[in-house]
Amino acid sequence: MNDSVQMTSETTEENLIDTLIEQVRAGDAEALRRHLATLHEAEIADALEAMPGSERRFLWAQVPEHLQADVLTWVDDGVRVTLLEGLAEAEAVAAVADMDTPDLAEVVDSVSEELAGAIISSLDWDERMLVEERLRYPEDSAGRLMETEWVAVRADVTLEVVSRYLKWRGDLPPHTDGLMVVDREGTYVGKLPVSKLLTLDEDLQVGDVMEADADWVLAQASEREVADLFERRDLVSVAVVDPEHRLIGRITVDDIIDIIREEAEHQFMHMAGLEEGEDLFAPILDSARRRLFWLAINLATAFLAAGVIGLFEATLDKIVALAVLMPIVASMGGIAGSQTLTLAIRGLALGQISSTNTRWLAIKEIAIAAINGLVWALVVGLIAWGWFGDLRIGLILGVAMVVNLFAAAAAGLAVPLLLERVGIDPALSGSVILTTVTDVVGFMSFLGLATLFLL
Repeated sequence: MNDSVQMTSETTEENLIDTLIEQVRAGDAEALRRHLATLHEAEIADALEAMPGSERRFLWAQVPEHLQADVLTWVDDGVRVTLLEGLAEAEAVAAVADMDTPDLAEVVDSVSEELAGAIISSLDWDERMLVEERLRYPEDSAGRLMETEWVAVRADVTLEVVSRYLKWRGDLPPHTDGLMVVDREGTYVGKLPVSKLLTLDEDLQVGDVMEADADWVLAQASEREVADLFERRDLVSVAVVDPEHRLIGRITVDDIIDIIREEAEHQFMHMAGLEEGEDLFAPILDSARRRLFWLAINLATAFLAAGVIGLFEATLDKIVALAVLMPIVASMGGIAGSQTLTLAIRGLALGQISSTNTRWLAIKEIAIAAINGLVWALVVGLIAWGWFGDLRIGLILGVAMVVNLFAAAAAGLAVPLLLERVGIDPALSGSVILTTVTDVVGFMSFLGLATLFLL
């Protein structure tokens, strides 16, 4: 049943995007405006992300003004910057005018200095102070993520007073599972769950029933730390406090879902040397420029591996079979190393790897390499023996594979740990370094052994 629902949803989204693209290409602005007025902001954002530049600009021009700010909060960072930078300054400022403070701060931090200054200048004094205050917090911190809308009560009032206040107020901020409890100075002292407010005796005081040990985070805490806390404690919301423990905001589960999604995209994209949020339909020259650096790094490592092969040119000239079998050693090492590297990066991201368990993990990965190395060394050795009719080639291939799988296991664990220690994202450059290690060790061991024992 779930699979059917998912397939129907995906098919509907695909059909929707196809329909919008057809209307854009037909230049039917009136039909587009009517259609867009019936859609959710997220659906419009998906369509914008699925179109190249000229078609995207035409679609954006038909988005109703009252929806533009909400649509911009849904699109990926790269698409949002492209849209805003492609507008006249006054149009860009108008498009973000209705954004909430967290989203507006994110926009200001991502666009050009000229446009950021224009946006800041357009705000009233109070909102400008809120945006500038948020921008003082480190990027990817709780202070950037938090919302500034919450309901706070004091511990010395009764539940009946709180209930009357909420009825007078008329509504609650989204994802409110509890009310924040503060003292007269605004210091955070606990949380009053809504469930207790609804079910307990109204004559009880808030201080008697509140959760004094409720979780909280500092505004300087990283988004990853906050996401880990939500995952471990199964939270719906958490208070954000300053170093003096004054309540300054809250973070809710919908924000954390975005963080988890972005973290997954971050690791996936960085494995390929790309930026998360990269615009799929960005201009060709911009995309090529962003990818040049990592292609250059890969080219340098490829020349390093080629240099190792060149050292054994005489051996390869005499024994052609080595050239045929050589890629097998490097390939098996690369795959085995990638498995270890992926697990290590995931463990670091989840906070599961520390100095106390690294040794055990290293022993485990080396043991796995030994088992897999011996099994597949036997298999490929027998195949090589049968293929070329030379037992020595089969033995050399098997030994080289065992050596390279050991190197792959060691590098797959050591590389992300070392990169993490020096402050480099392992997902960004770990795979490049690992490939270099497995290629160099694989070629060196296979061709070196062949030189010693076959010539």
